[in-house]
Amino acid sequence: MTIRVLICDELPVIGDGLRTLLDAVPDIDVIGVTDNGMEAIVLARSARPDVVITGLSLRTISGLEMIRRLAKEETAPNIVVFTESDADKTVRDVLHAGVSCLLGKDARPQELITAVQAAAAGQTLLAPNIAQRLVTWFRAQPEPQEAPVCPGADELTTREREVVKMVARGMSTEEVARELIIGEATVRTHVYRVRIKLGVRDRAELVSLAYRAGLIQSDEQSFGDEDILSPAGARAR
Repeated sequence: MTIRVLICDELPVIGDGLRTLLDAVPDIDVIGVTDNGMEAIVLARSARPDVVITGLSLRTISGLEMIRRLAKEETAPNIVVFTESDADKTVRDVLHAGVSCLLGKDARPQELITAVQAAAAGQTLLAPNIAQRLVTWFRAQPEPQEAPVCPGADELTTREREVVKMVARGMSTEEVARELIIGEATVRTHVYRVRIKLGVRDRAELVSLAYRAGLIQSDEQSFGDEDILSPAGARAR
């Protein structure tokens, strides 16, 4: 598939140079070159390029403003920004505007061709120094704190955890009571409180949630005695 490209730069020598470079690539067709931001928007609407290569300094409106306006179009093209500035604010503004690829004007010809192809495919490509700065910034951020799989698990008492493990092994109310040397009514009370704390409706949901929360190990799971935590099962026992 041929990639249709519109080139925008305030300096004709750069625009014409980019056209010469890209016209030599078999799968790229340069449909126009302009130094005017408003004209670029008109051309993008009428010719519908797949990719727009632009600098940030243009006549009438800036390249950044042009990008923001194009992003609102129903058939918005993918954007490759070709600029001398790699200041943090420039990088931030350009990426927030939805640019696919960001290169410095010291980029080699093959890097530009690759960026156009990547943008046409909906991919992102950044100049190596910009990518390195973003990685450095990302690594400096604090580790995100993962929300617990089961917040209520922290509220379980030691005895309630013991009951969960025994239930997971398929032990009946009577068996749990004998093992812990407590009454059956006490076991049912523990089970009821566990269900309330964990917000589960039945035994299968309890065991699944407790396993994901790390309360029990996989070799402790059992799904016999299905109704032990259901109201009917509790009454029956």
